[in-house]
Amino acid sequence: MSTTSKASQRITALLDDNSFVEIGGLVTARATDFNMKPDETPSDGCVTGYGVIGGKPVYVYSQDASVMNGTIGEMHARKIANIYDLAMKTGAPVIGLIDSAGLRLQEATDALNAFGAIYMKQTLASGVVPQITAILGSCGGGLALFPTMTDFTFMEEKNAKLFVNAPNALDGNVVTKCDSASAAFQSEESGIVDVVADEATVIAKIRDLIAFLPSNNNEGSDIVECTDDLNRVNAELAGCVGDTSIALAVIADDSDFFEVKKNYGKEMVVGFLKLDGVTVGAVANRSEICDEEGKVAEKLDAVLSKEGCEKAADFVNFCDAFDIPVLTLTNVKGYKATMCSEKGIAKAAAKLTYAFANATVPKVNVIIGKALGTAATVMNSKALGADITYAWPNAEIGAMDGKLAAKIMYDGQGADVINEKAAAYEALQLSAVSAARRGYVDRIVEAADTRKYVIGAFEMLFTKSEDRPVKKHGTV
Repeated sequence: MSTTSKASQRITALLDDNSFVEIGGLVTARATDFNMKPDETPSDGCVTGYGVIGGKPVYVYSQDASVMNGTIGEMHARKIANIYDLAMKTGAPVIGLIDSAGLRLQEATDALNAFGAIYMKQTLASGVVPQITAILGSCGGGLALFPTMTDFTFMEEKNAKLFVNAPNALDGNVVTKCDSASAAFQSEESGIVDVVADEATVIAKIRDLIAFLPSNNNEGSDIVECTDDLNRVNAELAGCVGDTSIALAVIADDSDFFEVKKNYGKEMVVGFLKLDGVTVGAVANRSEICDEEGKVAEKLDAVLSKEGCEKAADFVNFCDAFDIPVLTLTNVKGYKATMCSEKGIAKAAAKLTYAFANATVPKVNVIIGKALGTAATVMNSKALGADITYAWPNAEIGAMDGKLAAKIMYDGQGADVINEKAAAYEALQLSAVSAARRGYVDRIVEAADTRKYVIGAFEMLFTKSEDRPVKKHGTV
């Protein structure tokens, strides 16, 4: 392997020291049309092989933009396909480092078939081994499907480009007006990109993520020794109802929470944490975003949005595929009410509902604030199969806000009557106690004690097994 190419340097930075073994280093293009010569395509523009990250085996390919702009042809794709075959045989993650101008025009239909061959390998590997893509240069046209068919996508913040159609090719658009190929657009608007950072940080973040993930769908995640107090009391947790990314960090072992898709669907938080050394996937509603100093930087509605539901559904599906338990922190009062949201919120909420209901992994729900209407039902409720549901003492659980319910039931009555009936409704129908009496909450716990109860629940559920009707796959 050439150690001078950018592609090889990226692999060296990604993997543990001296662990990389190259495969197919002597492969060159076979095509000769348009005066192509084999010696012009060393490794056919793609370095492939295997190594370890934190001691865990991984397979990796890294495109070399110095060789025909990293374009994909027959042999380039065959090397990537070989990596996928080995990964599925051995049960190890695949990491792709993308830096390519796309399809190699000199190889025409061979290149088109090459794209299709990789799509097929990605499809077969989905739900079998984790797939991670880092976009470190150009990723356009049909190549844009590579990251969207994988589980997690990282993107360099300044120079990387991700697009199907280049911004200037979109009618009425120019890059200066809206750079739809930028990392900012693809993380905030399309939701494809999980993490945006400089290249060195992207590499480091991939290494961090690998530590949370199982190697395949049969292995389960690594159980690491936990030195953090399992019964740790966190008095500050009660003040984290708004920004649940902070709440999850407080609950986690060593306060280590890895959030994904932070910039998309901000009303929802998804990511990974360790609880007693075991990886858990977390889904939580969010109504505030706090800065590094803990001050509220942005206010959000405690609602389900189309974008939030979509990212949560995809995340739950990933966790279920790889036997990762799911924790939810619920604080939601309804659905986002805008004309734009109305176009897709029903379908997106249905997908999230299906994801929770379909998941057979251990599922624990903690109601930390409001749990109102069917939006709360969607958030991993008992009805959708939550194994254990906890609630903080101040939680509100019911069909709707008490005053609104009173106004509907006693329409035309005076303010005194409305207030009286609202108070009665809240006492009878909205308290955590009333929900617990009906069996919809298993235990009311103090916010400060959440960590120990959640850990205890997942330990109890460690051997969970659940049978479902035999079918090829669902259709939602």
